[in-house]
Amino acid sequence: MATQSLPTQEFVPIKEVVDGTVILKDGSLRAILLTSSVNFALKSEDEQKSILFQFQNFLNSLDFPIQIFIQSRKLDIRPYIAILEERYKDQMSDLLKIQTREYVEFIKTFTESSNIMTKSFFVVVPYSPTILETNKSITQNLSSISGGFFGEKRNDEEKMLDSKSSFEEHRTQLEQRVSVVEQGLTRVGVRLIQLGTEEVIELYYKIFNPGELEKPIKLN
Repeated sequence: MATQSLPTQEFVPIKEVVDGTVILKDGSLRAILLTSSVNFALKSEDEQKSILFQFQNFLNSLDFPIQIFIQSRKLDIRPYIAILEERYKDQMSDLLKIQTREYVEFIKTFTESSNIMTKSFFVVVPYSPTILETNKSITQNLSSISGGFFGEKRNDEEKMLDSKSSFEEHRTQLEQRVSVVEQGLTRVGVRLIQLGTEEVIELYYKIFNPGELEKPIKLN
């Protein structure tokens, strides 16, 4: 007996992304921070000890888990090549045209023969509603279902307002955690920026589609 294949979306744990906040299907939230790196090897011994000490203090200050995610991808040199091609067209000197063309060909040959990778560093900050909040939500849902029997039937607008209010409360808790992470890593010397909706969607799209070719470059 043939089994029915499930759509790909069934394996993706994400429900939606709202204002940069990832909402998973289980109701938990995620914030994603893009971070800079620290060239630890070039630091002096005292600086290295200070970084390790600050990072240790940061980890000890957390009362919630975080995820450190490193993404390695092959360098997409096409935007740079496109800029050089435009420069080539604008050159007035024949000598500069020849030099620009040779440089473009060198870059193309070098990147094709070498596996040049870029690394991006992310910190994922989670927040999951407590059991008490979950039970409260279940109780509200049961109350809504049985409202016809007890005269407590609620309209769709009230339900939407409650859902939005609950989301804002949970996101406030998440933002507080994000603030703790930002303060701790700033002391280590790491710069951070929280991803917005478009950046989050692009990040997850690349994660779930690792073998797909990049979109063609469009010149203005």
